Amino acid sequence: MTMADHFKRPRYTTAEEAVSCIRTGDRVFVHSVSMAPHTLINAMIGRADELRDVEVIHIHTEGPAPYTNPDLAKSFRHNACFVGSNARKAVQQGDADYIPIFLSEVPYLFRRKILPIDVAMITVTPPDQHGYCSLGSSVDVTVAALETAKFIIAEVNPQAPRSLGDGVIHISEIDSLIEVDNPITVVPHREISEEEFKIGKYIAEMVDDGATLQMGIGGVPDAVLTQLTNHKRLGVHTEMFSDGLIDLVKRGVVTGEEKKVLPHKIAACFVMGTQKVYDFLHDNPIVTMKDAAYTNDTSIIRKNPKVTAINSAVEIDLTGQICADTIGPRQFSGVGGQMDFMRGASLSEGGKPIIALQSVTHKGVSKIVPFLKEGAGVTTTRAHVHYIVTEYGVVNLYGKNLRQRAKALISIAHPSHRESLEKMAFERFGKL
Repeated sequence: MTMADHFKRPRYTTAEEAVSCIRTGDRVFVHSVSMAPHTLINAMIGRADELRDVEVIHIHTEGPAPYTNPDLAKSFRHNACFVGSNARKAVQQGDADYIPIFLSEVPYLFRRKILPIDVAMITVTPPDQHGYCSLGSSVDVTVAALETAKFIIAEVNPQAPRSLGDGVIHISEIDSLIEVDNPITVVPHREISEEEFKIGKYIAEMVDDGATLQMGIGGVPDAVLTQLTNHKRLGVHTEMFSDGLIDLVKRGVVTGEEKKVLPHKIAACFVMGTQKVYDFLHDNPIVTMKDAAYTNDTSIIRKNPKVTAINSAVEIDLTGQICADTIGPRQFSGVGGQMDFMRGASLSEGGKPIIALQSVTHKGVSKIVPFLKEGAGVTTTRAHVHYIVTEYGVVNLYGKNLRQRAKALISIAHPSHRESLEKMAFERFGKL
């Protein structure tokens, strides 16, 4: 872009006119998570009768995803890099597709023109006095999509939080803009269960002062964060964060002073939660929003001290194989950043890669199993696994042989399932 480009007049228009750049056979990128531009999405759907074979690609989004409607199959097909709840049914029924890929590498699909983008639909803040808009709470893979898109169309939303870091775009780079004034989609906070609180307590005891944290959203991460109030000098370099982090920042627990990468800063690529966390993000200089190819780069993660990565699992077999994104053959979520941070934490000095899961499902089925379900995907391999935590304790599988692993995992399984697991382990490995 030349200096003269910054004096180009922005082109505000209607949603219907903005999406007129979409053509049959195009690949359309949709802004991620809570920044999904729903007015533009609905306008695109309004052209279903005249469009054919439009591929809609993104990581997960919050809110409706009408392009997954099987009645619109001739016009649109979703190609997911991570399966959110709004696309799960379509993927499982074969009406949408899923690409297994680490979050750190999704930007390369765009930058290397493996999946070039024709049109990018995004949400931005109003421009500042210099003409720069912010991508708000989702920078993630969006920056890479914008770098390669032939056309960029945007909703300008004054309710979007202005974040600092990589997620800026000059208004002159946007081909068409529409004005909206809609609340950003929130993810309600839910209560922490007794089992989650116990798991959180075990993990909090594992966190050293000066550690660099990676955590997600949900009961277990929130349970951990509520029990770190007496810790000191913690840092955050994570894929995402939510409301649970805010109190630790205000208490002075999270300072980032011992981090080697972006010290004194909270580094993330997207934020998701209630309005409270979007208000915290808005114009906050301690939060640096980065490209996912940066936040999730193992070679960058490992530079920080005592990286403590907390991730979840659907089930784990007795050898340590982690399934975190499928239920048997049914795609439930995605590979995401689990392996990025498991490996980064393992290579960090004093790092602790942690997988946390309740011992049983809500139906009482054991999540520690002799074998993964038929068709299940291995998200984290048995060679990468370290700490496993349930409400019954903590075990470290690193350096243990298969027989030792089985014995350790059975010790933190639900008591009602230990006998059957021991029998299966004996048949496979001999005496434990």
